Amino acid sequence: MTASLARPLSQSETVLSNAQIVLPGETVLGSVVVREGLIAAIDTGASRSGDIDCAGDYLCPGLIELHTDNLERHLQPRPGVDWPPQAACIAHDAELASVGITTVFDALRVGSLLSGGRSRYGKYARGLCDAILTLRTQGAFRISHFIHLRAEICSETLAEELDEFGPEDRIGILSLMDHTPGQRQFVDPSQHRQYLRGKHGLAEEDIDAHYAHLHDIKARFGTLHEQKAVADARRLGAILASHDDTEVAHVETSLAHGAALAEFPTTEPAARASHEAGIAVMMGAPNYLRGGSHSGNVAAKTLAEAGLLDILSSDYAPSSLLMAAVRLGQDQGSIAKGLATVTEAPARAASLTDRGRLEVGLRADLVRFRLAGETPALRGLWVKGARVG
Repeated sequence: MTASLARPLSQSETVLSNAQIVLPGETVLGSVVVREGLIAAIDTGASRSGDIDCAGDYLCPGLIELHTDNLERHLQPRPGVDWPPQAACIAHDAELASVGITTVFDALRVGSLLSGGRSRYGKYARGLCDAILTLRTQGAFRISHFIHLRAEICSETLAEELDEFGPEDRIGILSLMDHTPGQRQFVDPSQHRQYLRGKHGLAEEDIDAHYAHLHDIKARFGTLHEQKAVADARRLGAILASHDDTEVAHVETSLAHGAALAEFPTTEPAARASHEAGIAVMMGAPNYLRGGSHSGNVAAKTLAEAGLLDILSSDYAPSSLLMAAVRLGQDQGSIAKGLATVTEAPARAASLTDRGRLEVGLRADLVRFRLAGETPALRGLWVKGARVG
């Protein structure tokens, strides 16, 4: 396939030449012309001279991250240390840009625990969303930010917190979270107990009391909160996502709710049921790189080998996204196939029709990288044609 480059160049054009261009399903040597923030032409024939010689580096679409908790790490860099929200947002944005991410859905928790001793946590999502939207309006970000609301079913304030958001808030995804011990991610709660001992310093009797408190909250609010979150996803115009589906019955419920995305299913049967139902399956990039889940759940690589993995998410480690996509591509014999899990597939799942592929007329969100051994090294980043890294 060769797109015409006959149109004369203008001051607002940039030609990136001599690149291994990552197209849907294949990688070819060629050049990309960027004009007015869009991909104006792609020449997949003999490489030509241009404004930027990519020297044989890969040139792929900007990475799209649908679920990352990374912003929370910048908000509280150490336990008990609260960082100014706007400063945290700007640092988070810069970190994502440094690893090739050009579109992010910042995951913000809604639903708090206001009672229950040392394991309490309060609300923050509305104020942080305001900070993100303000910085976006001011042009302070390098990359494109949307909001992902993580709706905690087992909480005391989910309904009130959801009511603080409206369709104007760029809520792209709303996910149904249920971290009640003894099910889903914590069928075996030993890992969660270890986490509570390490992070909160809880003794075993404190953990037992905490678990009893959570089960009581789930009994009182669980059904109401689940119904509210599903209805509010429609009200906000957000994609609905399930989270940690473990059993086929969980997937059946997710399908009935209208979920289009399955975040981190914990078993192969749940992932297969989602796949067969047409629900996109997303797994953690750290899981893929580590060869397994840190919680003891199904390995992302197992799902990839079974043809059940659609999307990768960096989750808690932004640098893992490009690394895992390249590793997946190497494992399956197609760099293009691996990179599709962090570009084309998440764009499709989030209904972003203007990005995710190198195609004439789409946004010029571009990543240039080369391999240092098997590790990708970023060499350039463009968002809507403007170089930001």
